[in-house]
Amino acid sequence: MKSATKFFAASILVVAVCFLMIQCTDTQKSSEPKEMSHDDMVAHGKYLVTIASCNDCHSPKIFTQMGPMPDTTKLLSGSSASGMPPLAIDTNCLHNGYGYLGSADLTAWLGPWGISYTANLTPDSATGIGAWTEANFMDALRKGKHLGMDGGRMILPPMPWQFIGQMTDDDLKAVFAYLRSLPAISNKVPAPVSPPDVMAMAMKK
Repeated sequence: MKSATKFFAASILVVAVCFLMIQCTDTQKSSEPKEMSHDDMVAHGKYLVTIASCNDCHSPKIFTQMGPMPDTTKLLSGSSASGMPPLAIDTNCLHNGYGYLGSADLTAWLGPWGISYTANLTPDSATGIGAWTEANFMDALRKGKHLGMDGGRMILPPMPWQFIGQMTDDDLKAVFAYLRSLPAISNKVPAPVSPPDVMAMAMKK
């Protein structure tokens, strides 16, 4: 009888130990980050681009009774070739380090840095980021350098690269995956205009 009791107790102990080991293994597995599929990365990237309000500046707008709304046929294709309307040029924005103006669709900006135009983020190889590598994209947002190149020009305001660059590597890779999934739109964005050239443009008005 005692042997049977001891065997029963030992069996219960073995089962309990096995159960705890399985639970620990499952907990460890659940705490490990799951590798995302490409579709998961694209979906996560779209979510990040949406909550970061990237369309506010990088997408041309359609003007409605509720104000400007992103043109869904041209999402994230950047500033139009028309650039900053001449009437919007105000030299006060170039003095004393303060003040700025935006174009009606918020894709072009005037400030102490001159005039900046929002980039075409679609995968068009000639005018967008189609020729960029994932590393180029991540370096650009981490270093604030155009194309991510150390010798390149600085990314100009109001692009908040200092904050977006705080995303994790996985987040930035997801954003890049989403941008590469967009329809490629050919839209050559105007080059930035330096403060002296802005002053010259203003004097010609």
